Order: sequence, then structure tokens, then C-alpha cells
Amino acid sequence: MCGKPYVGSDDYGSAICMDKDVTKRLLQHHGIPVSRYKLLRNPKDLSFEDAVRDLGDTLFVKPCREGSSLGVSKVRTEEEYKLALQQAFAADRKVLVEEAISGREIECSVLGNDSPEAASVLGEIVPLREFYSYEAKYVDDDGAELKIPAEIDPKVSLKIRKSAVEAFLITECRGMARVDFFLCDDNTFILNEINTLPGFTKISMFPKLWDASGLAYPKLLDRLIELAQE
Repeated sequence: MCGKPYVGSDDYGSAICMDKDVTKRLLQHHGIPVSRYKLLRNPKDLSFEDAVRDLGDTLFVKPCREGSSLGVSKVRTEEEYKLALQQAFAADRKVLVEEAISGREIECSVLGNDSPEAASVLGEIVPLREFYSYEAKYVDDDGAELKIPAEIDPKVSLKIRKSAVEAFLITECRGMARVDFFLCDDNTFILNEINTLPGFTKISMFPKLWDASGLAYPKLLDRLIELAQE
């Protein structure tokens, strides 16, 4: 809108991926597994009893269109549920209530425009707190452990990377994205979210995974600029 060049997805792909409900519906339509969830537009739309009945004993409540785990709560009781809804609706008028997935947090870096590629090396986030919250990401230096490469069966790794590229194209991403998965004990996986503006901090997975895959940080920046010019 300002006429300034930039790298990464345009407003179209960014808007799609920022809305977790829209993203999930698109991915489901194309057969990519996502967690079970309920969309709420009012705190009274779903009682705690109904949420537990439909989604399980442990729930995640999150604003539909926030990033960096802002406003996200993990809840197990009705009191926690009510407080979580207040916090989530303070950030957005659309709120998701999701099932809690028991699995490893696996991240995949994708780069490209019409013919994107996934980095050959995947990474794993091991939260050292209740979950990978905003504080764990940006405040607490001991909030999580990063494992690069993630120890995954090569065949499963290939399936995850293919799903990440497919999701990138389905949601109209451009340039770059970090696609996050939960890997379950039986080697099935669920796509958690697509981040069109992945971090470039000292602990951020996106550049680290490309570096581990043979694309050094300076070359990664060159490639991002080339993709933007393309």
C-alpha cells in the first residue's frame, strides 16, 4: 500500500495465514491433517462441558488472528477456561478452542514463490515450560530447547516437508514461511500453523534450518531479495 518493496508473502497470503480458522479450513479441504477445533464468536458459544466432550480434557484457547502465542492459554478446568476466553476475546472477536495434541513440535522452513522448497533439515522445539508460550519464545532464555536436526525417520521427514510445501501453495504464500507440525508417537503428524513472517532472532528456527541445510545466512538473505524481485 505504501509502494515499498519487501520480502515474503503479500497481503493476500499473509491475511489467509494470520486467520487460523481460514487456514485450517483450507488445509482440511486439501486433506492436510489439522487439530480438531471449535470457532467461537462469543464467549457463550461453547460451554466448558461441551468443549471437553468434543475436544478432550485438555484444551488450548487462542485468539484466531494473533501471533507469537499472544493470548494463548492451556486449560484443564472450567475456571481456567472462562479466564482463557476473556483473555482471547480481549485480543480478537474470533477465538479458537482446540484439542491438545500430544506430540513433538517440529518446524520446517520453506522458501520460494511458485516452486517452493522445504529445507532438508527439520528442527524440534522442546518446551521446558507448560507450552511454547510468548514468554518461552522471547523472555525466558530457558523456556525451550532447540534440536537441529530433529531426530525423525527419513520417510516421515520427507512427508512432513512435502506437506509443508503443499500448505505453502494452498495458502498463497510467497517468499518464505515456517510451517509448524506436531509429530505423534505413531509417526502421524498434524499441521499446527503457518508463519508467513518467521523470526530472525538468535534462537529462530527459520534461518537456522536453512543454514543446517547448506544455505548460509547471507545467501538466505540474497535469496529472499531475489524472490521479492521475482
